[in-house]
Amino acid sequence: MSEIFGFDAYAPKEIAERVQSVGVTKARLPLLTQLVLGTLAGGFIGLGALYFTIVASDATLSFAASRLLGGLAFSLGLILVVVAGAELFTGNNLQVMAWAGGRITTVELVRNWMVIYFGNFVGSMGLVVLVLLSEHWRMNGEAVGNTAVKIAAAKAALPFWEAFFRGVLCNILVCLAVWLALAGRSVVDKIFAIIFPISAFVAAGFEHSIANMYFIPLGILVHEQLPAAALPAVSWAGLISNLIPVTLGNIVGGGGMVAAVYYLVYCRRANEAER
Repeated sequence: MSEIFGFDAYAPKEIAERVQSVGVTKARLPLLTQLVLGTLAGGFIGLGALYFTIVASDATLSFAASRLLGGLAFSLGLILVVVAGAELFTGNNLQVMAWAGGRITTVELVRNWMVIYFGNFVGSMGLVVLVLLSEHWRMNGEAVGNTAVKIAAAKAALPFWEAFFRGVLCNILVCLAVWLALAGRSVVDKIFAIIFPISAFVAAGFEHSIANMYFIPLGILVHEQLPAAALPAVSWAGLISNLIPVTLGNIVGGGGMVAAVYYLVYCRRANEAER
C-alpha cells in the first residue's frame, strides 16, 4: 500500500549510490548532449528568476511575504531542470561524489563542469534576449524592469567574500534539493523535495551563479531602455565580479559541504573495500 501512495522514498545510503551512478552518466554524456541540456537548464533557471522578479516588483508586499513568494516562484527553475530534464552546473557539483569514489576522472569532472557552465550561460542569455524582445519588463508600469535593474545592481555591488559565502550557502541548499529529489520516486515527490530548500536560499538572499547569468545581464540591458536617472548603474564588469566569487562559492558549498560530506559518510568505506 505504501508503494501505491509514494511513501517508499530511497534511504540516504541509496541516494548516495544513485548520486554516484548519475554522476558517471552525466560526465560521460556526448558533448553535444551536454551543451544542449546545459542550455536548457540555463533557460529554465532564468524562467524561475523571471518569475521571482515579477513577485519582487510588487511594492505592496511586505518584506517577508515578498521573499517567501519570490522563493516559491523561483523554485520553478530547478523543478524544470529535475523533472523535465536538463544539466545544471550547480547541481552537477554533486559529481564530486563520483570523482572521490574513483568512478570518473578529474578531466571528466572538470570538462563536464566547463561545458555545462558554458551551456547554462548560453541558455540564460538566450532567455534575456527573448525577454527584451517581448518587452515583458514593461509590466506593472515598468516596475518589473526597474526591479530587474535594482536586483542586478545589488548583486554586482557585492564584495568578493560576501558574494563567495552567499554562494556557499546557496549551493548547500541547491544540492540538498537535488539530493532530496533523488529520494523521491514520483514527480510530486520531486517537486515537494525541491520547493523548501530552493525557496529558503532565495528568501535568504544567497547567490546562485546560473541565476545571476540571467539577473545581471537583464538588468544591464533593461537599464539602457529605461529613463534610469534614479536607478543604480550596472555593468558587464559587475557581472564578472559577481560570477567569479559566486561560482567558487557554489563549488565549495555543493561539492565540498554536501557531496564530499555524504561521500565520507556513506561511500568511502564501501569504495575502499571494492579496491
